[in-house]
Amino acid sequence: MTSGYVVARVDEIPPGTHKFVSVGKFGIAVYNVNGEFRAVTNYCPHRGGPLCVGKRYPIVESSEPYDIKVSGTDEILRCPWHGLEFDLRDGQAEVGKLRVRMHQVRVENDQIVLQGV
Repeated sequence: MTSGYVVARVDEIPPGTHKFVSVGKFGIAVYNVNGEFRAVTNYCPHRGGPLCVGKRYPIVESSEPYDIKVSGTDEILRCPWHGLEFDLRDGQAEVGKLRVRMHQVRVENDQIVLQGV
């Protein structure tokens, strides 16, 4: 028996997509990042914007000028209001100390399940 909130079947959220569910005060989006499911509250801690309608971008890293590495996983979520960016791996803002609320997700019997909501 599944305990938690069943979001969808695994095949309903293919890699690179997400599904929004009306759970809690702001709702939650569940993202498929290369087969790993990550869940984020639809609330930007900066100014309360609808974070999950923002676009996703790859991680860009540079240890020195012109040495740029880009991940193809679109793990950065940008708030549509002011452009603040959050890492979908841990919820941490790319700049500053803000963090978006992340939720535990598990796959059980081919179902994506939110825990603790």
